Amino acid sequence: MAALFAVLYGYWLLLSGHYTLWLNVSGAILVALTVLWAFRIGVVDREGVPVHMLGRAVIYWPWLVWEIIKAALDVSLRIVKPSLPISPDLRRFKASQKTPEGLTTYANSITLTPGTITILVDWRGHEVVVHGLSQDGLDGVASGEMDAAVTRFEGKA
Repeated sequence: MAALFAVLYGYWLLLSGHYTLWLNVSGAILVALTVLWAFRIGVVDREGVPVHMLGRAVIYWPWLVWEIIKAALDVSLRIVKPSLPISPDLRRFKASQKTPEGLTTYANSITLTPGTITILVDWRGHEVVVHGLSQDGLDGVASGEMDAAVTRFEGKA
């Protein structure tokens, strides 16, 4: 609850641009009421505000950015060098994540990486179906490196 309050109140302050006592106090009260109301009706839960994953994100996000850069270079090369094969395909991969946050992060990480996109997430079977621009891109997913990185990011379920 505190994390959601901090984010919303920070957003309030950013958009307000005025920092008088009256606006700061009324903003804090309205944000607190909004957070309480959101929890009461059940629209915010641990999955919606995964603060417990923030520390591991400092390690995961730079790794993911590097993977995105490498994949973007690969796709760019395939565009400018027609001799490089483009062989689109679909493959199903087993995911080792144990939580909805972990599986969602895995699916989104695949989609963020140029040349691959997650088109189906099987929540019950813990599998993802991925469309790849090339066999190399799908082989990269098959290597399990991203799956392992996301599982480390997820932490103990």
